[in-house]
Amino acid sequence: MNIIPIALMCLVVGQLAYSQEPKKSHAANSGGYEEIISHLRAAYAAFNRADFDAAVAVLDPQIEWSEPLEFPGGGTYHGREAVKRYLTQSRAGWAEGSSEPERFITAGDRIVVFVYARFRPRDSNEWQQVKLADVYSVRDGRIVQMNAFADRQQALSWAGAKIPNDK
Repeated sequence: MNIIPIALMCLVVGQLAYSQEPKKSHAANSGGYEEIISHLRAAYAAFNRADFDAAVAVLDPQIEWSEPLEFPGGGTYHGREAVKRYLTQSRAGWAEGSSEPERFITAGDRIVVFVYARFRPRDSNEWQQVKLADVYSVRDGRIVQMNAFADRQQALSWAGAKIPNDK
């Protein structure tokens, strides 16, 4: 099975019933983003429970959500309802699995989330493992934009973040 369709399912705001505390960079503790990061953790957990209303609740009502065009369903979505439909379609391909944030890195008005996903697609007995990144843009305390990246270094570069020493 192609990793890219699987990666798409993992690059979303609501992806993560995490089993351990994610690592935080020093930057994640600055800039007043602790509450937003907490909301993002809850949104990822909601995605894993297939609670898509809760997964999108943290987003600005007019969110702009972008997935790489090479991914199935890739493109830009506007508003919570469009994102909710996208997330529902993404999660529908999983028989089981979860995504966990490994790290939150802040850079100006952006939060980069390194995501580790392990899941089994509905049409397979094989487990997939993918490391990805989501970048959230924050304005006036609200998440107004999300850009997904299959390559973590590209996400860091796009966000203007420093590359962590302990990837």
